[in-house]
Amino acid sequence: METMEKTRTVLKIERLPHNKFIPEYKTEGAAGMDLCAAISEPVTLKPLERALIPTGIKIELEHGYEAQVRPRSGMSIKHGITLINCVGTIDEDYRGEVCIAVVNISNETYTIQPDERIAQMVIARVEQPHIEVVTELSETERGAGGFGSTGK
Repeated sequence: METMEKTRTVLKIERLPHNKFIPEYKTEGAAGMDLCAAISEPVTLKPLERALIPTGIKIELEHGYEAQVRPRSGMSIKHGITLINCVGTIDEDYRGEVCIAVVNISNETYTIQPDERIAQMVIARVEQPHIEVVTELSETERGAGGFGSTGK
């Protein structure tokens, strides 16, 4: 019996001169690869302060894919450092440097160090559906019930 090898998606990465670390998966089962701060000097964030941190990479995604930039849970829970837009989307046609929009939501100042792992990137399949404008949607048990409507 022949085994069928699964075709893997290819992510092309261009390493910029200020980059020291190519993103990588830290475990075999990891969904996201770590992105590092490609900065030469530390960046200090006071409470509620924001910054755009370069990663030193550009990427090329296959058609039908996006890169999702997500917070690192350790940075969020230990230091209150998260992403301004929660999850950032990198579209398949973007060719600029990947930068991370971070915010300090803690009550304490935090300093991002050069080469520190600051976010993670997940590659995901996307689809552009055909848009159909209708005058009415189908009914569901939930209906228009919103925040907290399905339980406590």
